[in-house]
Amino acid sequence: MSYAKGLKCRECGRPFPKQPLYVCEYCFGPLEVDYDYEKIRKDLTREKILSRPKNLWRYRELLPLDAKPEDGLDSGFTPLIRAKNLEKILGVKELYIKDDSVNHPTLSFKDRVVAVAISKAKEFGFDTVACASTGNLAHSVAAQSAVAGLKRYIFIPADLESSKIVATLIYNPNLIAVEGNYDQVNRLCSEIANKYKWAFVNINIRPYYAEGSKTYGYEIAEQLGWRAPRHIIAPCAGGSLITKIWKGLKEFKKLGFIDSLDTKIYAAQASGCNPIIAAIKEKSDIIRPVKPKTIAKSLAIGNPADGIYAVGTVNESGGTAEDVSDDEIIEAIKLLAATEGIFTETAGGVTLGVTKKLIEQGKIPKDESIVICVTGNGLKTQEAVVEKIGKPVKIKPNLDSFEQNLHHKL
Repeated sequence: MSYAKGLKCRECGRPFPKQPLYVCEYCFGPLEVDYDYEKIRKDLTREKILSRPKNLWRYRELLPLDAKPEDGLDSGFTPLIRAKNLEKILGVKELYIKDDSVNHPTLSFKDRVVAVAISKAKEFGFDTVACASTGNLAHSVAAQSAVAGLKRYIFIPADLESSKIVATLIYNPNLIAVEGNYDQVNRLCSEIANKYKWAFVNINIRPYYAEGSKTYGYEIAEQLGWRAPRHIIAPCAGGSLITKIWKGLKEFKKLGFIDSLDTKIYAAQASGCNPIIAAIKEKSDIIRPVKPKTIAKSLAIGNPADGIYAVGTVNESGGTAEDVSDDEIIEAIKLLAATEGIFTETAGGVTLGVTKKLIEQGKIPKDESIVICVTGNGLKTQEAVVEKIGKPVKIKPNLDSFEQNLHHKL
């Protein structure tokens, strides 16, 4: 049974059928999935959620499939970790890491959205999937479409980190490296999507794909004992994740799964690509595109598709925004690894770096619950830190050599 009624325009509200559409033909606003919440309220309970396997499909009534999910059955329900060592460093009372760096199968939150996108593409009858990506989406589309038996075409900026290229090619997709930044890659993909009958997960399947990010928010609330935290800090690239975390929490409140929602949402970006943060700080409803220049390549989208909605999310929740330099990103990556044993990619360094800065500025209180979103694994972006960490101590294979070289630490 499907609980998705169809699509609707986020601007003018016009309804559309459940088809591979993503833009309103009347006002050119983006489309999103519209649900029958009364039907969901009757059929979905906390007890039913708790009885199901620990994956993203435990919330399937709130996701846009018409049939039983068959893909992404191991994706989602990643750990929510109490960061007690980091609490001491930052001087806060209650701090958690929502850790999608261990998501299945490709170690990022993109495994959530791709599980939904692949499932919906198969429902629509597509035999080929495609995407424009800065890395994590490429990995997940390549891996999950391989399991689903679909053909796949993946487009990336040609200057992407070599480790991310390897982590895509291993799944044997058609990988196309475009000589340009992500925004140029995405424009090309829009042209290709108009000509070829492919399911572009972040273009013509985007309204369905984006819904997978809501499960990140659902899980935070469930793992906190059916309550929402006071503060959530999330990284922004295209701006979709932060809006869907907020949408998911509002849905949980609407359905009575959480008693109250007084959460503030904070947007985090790198200083070298911060169009969303700039708009929030300027109190503007205009996103001014920028040319990305940052080590945080997974966030390097200069013209974010959901940027204005990310701004709206922050403002509606009463949060704010901040950006951090590349040096601050690296220091935050090292800090998270040294305190909590989590090796995050550069996006996680952005989120922790921004959290640290907002706490120091007094914008996030130290005595309230805080959740930091870590969305990808540091093994994907080792190039960013390889020159900023220590070197191994080389010794001879004997005790004297060990003691001579390590005497200052013994």
